[in-house]
Amino acid sequence: MIFTRRETLVLSAGAATAAFLPMQVNAAADDAIAAFTGGAEVTDGGVDLVAPEIAENGNTVPIEVSAEGAASIMLIASGNPTPGVATFNFGKLAGAHTASTRIRLAGTQDVVAIAKMADGSFKRASANVKVTIGGCGG
Repeated sequence: MIFTRRETLVLSAGAATAAFLPMQVNAAADDAIAAFTGGAEVTDGGVDLVAPEIAENGNTVPIEVSAEGAASIMLIASGNPTPGVATFNFGKLAGAHTASTRIRLAGTQDVVAIAKMADGSFKRASANVKVTIGGCGG
């Protein structure tokens, strides 16, 4: 197969864009976490995140998250074009600090839950979800 100069340039630009895109997506996820935490340290543990290991269809992936004593919990899909999925806020009288939802995932990626605890500290959990059919138009 012989490519024209124009086709070679288009293929090269596409490859460069594809190589750079994961860095932009991860940077967007990092920015969302920094905005939520105000740059505070986030420790692992203290958050329970339930997600399927394999999702047949990225259009509807069930997620459940809980953190005892949390004031709020933010969900991030690190590989989505817009990584911020949801933020759940719990009042002082909330009995359970649990939330469940269904989210869209563009492809195989990490789902991250960041919990802001009542004392102002931040805790984190993550799960890798393998997606066989992407759900964000891809």
